[in-house]
Amino acid sequence: QVQLVESGGGSVQSGGSLRLSCAASGYTYSSYCMGWFRQAPGKEREGVAAIDSDGSTSYADSVKGRFTISQDSDKNIVYLQMNSLKPEDTGMYYCAADFQGRTVVGGTESVLRTGSYDYWGQGTQVTVSS
Repeated sequence: QVQLVESGGGSVQSGGSLRLSCAASGYTYSSYCMGWFRQAPGKEREGVAAIDSDGSTSYADSVKGRFTISQDSDKNIVYLQMNSLKPEDTGMYYCAADFQGRTVVGGTESVLRTGSYDYWGQGTQVTVSS
């Protein structure tokens, strides 16, 4: 059974940094795509960043240059380093996984869509104050 557990959320002031972690377990696939999504109150969940098993990455325009997604394949952990945080980055951040062979090269936008993922974590809250 696939499990995704997020951690690292918290409250920071504008301009601060946080690093989110997503620990994945319960799968044996060597090919995967992992994504970070966020959802603010009253808004739809949106894609933030994604990384596939080849290490290719994709980012939403709103976070390019500020967020970095990375992975430790040995530990099955995906990270989201968030710098220069803004109040509009506030929301619940979710980790998601796809094991259907989706790749960043195959679609830089599709890997940022919620419908591209079958497995989701419970989320970790990020709050950025001005």
